[in-house]
Amino acid sequence: MEARMNLIVLMPFYNEEQQIPLTVDRMIPLLDPLNIDYSLLLLDDGSTDRTWEAISSATEAHPGKIRGLRLSRNFGKEAAICAGLDAADADAVILMDGDLQHPPECIPEMLRLWRDEGFEIVEGVKSDRGKESLGSRLNAKVFYGLFRKVSGYDLSNASDFKLLDRKVVLKWRTLTEHNTFFRGLSAWLGFKRVTFPFEVADRQTGKSRWKLRSLIGLSVNAVTSFSSIPLHLISFIGAIFMVGTIILLAQTLFNYFTNRAQDGFTTVIVAVLAVGACLMISLGLIGTYIAQVFDEVKNRPRYIVSEDTQISIPANKKKLSSNDKEGS
Repeated sequence: MEARMNLIVLMPFYNEEQQIPLTVDRMIPLLDPLNIDYSLLLLDDGSTDRTWEAISSATEAHPGKIRGLRLSRNFGKEAAICAGLDAADADAVILMDGDLQHPPECIPEMLRLWRDEGFEIVEGVKSDRGKESLGSRLNAKVFYGLFRKVSGYDLSNASDFKLLDRKVVLKWRTLTEHNTFFRGLSAWLGFKRVTFPFEVADRQTGKSRWKLRSLIGLSVNAVTSFSSIPLHLISFIGAIFMVGTIILLAQTLFNYFTNRAQDGFTTVIVAVLAVGACLMISLGLIGTYIAQVFDEVKNRPRYIVSEDTQISIPANKKKLSSNDKEGS
């Protein structure tokens, strides 16, 4: 008899206690008829509300179908994704947002593309960004345009809504960098891939937990992780100022020898301010890359798992040690 395929659906949560039961009640009736062994891996990224209690209740209500992981604090979505992929042992893993803005009705088609057509990465591309603010749309357009220029990867309207074959997950685990950008790294991995369009659904509860500061931090990390082009801009800026200096020097000497030189500090002040601004920007770029190197050489784990509903050992010491090694 042909072995049944095994699927894990990974969903990170942060302060989504009201969303948990809605997500579970929608996912299980959709997955049950698919003739596949599956489980939901619900990951609490250090929530400060009762998200973990809601996940624990869901695992008790649906034994064998739900597993919960809790991180010791809020490490961020990228680290939570790493924790989930390290823990997911299945033929395929589907990553999707727990707030169901990634429509679960797309899962049967994702499985078909994987099982029947042999694609190893099936990724959702947003055909409609939903009720997203104008500022968020503009930020996304600027970021993805910049990312395409510096890295060569076109992630326009990309999302974290993806199916990954086991071999892809195993290769993902070999990536040792501390600061990850899932959308970019999943593209960098290669493999046989296909995309499908989907419309971003409205949130049923709460609002997005992403803050502008976090989005800017993720953008900076993504760009600096994939390209050194910003560092080369320093040399480009220096070359421009060198040309300008030569022109200004020639003009100054001409005025001096033709007795047209005039007293005044306006030009000098503007030049000094411009050079000072460029120096500070250049130092900031260098500092950003040094900070990236600093984070990597410390070799701290990406995350720490504090609780796992599959393990009843007090303090989960054995599991914590294992995940520390995997997440390094």
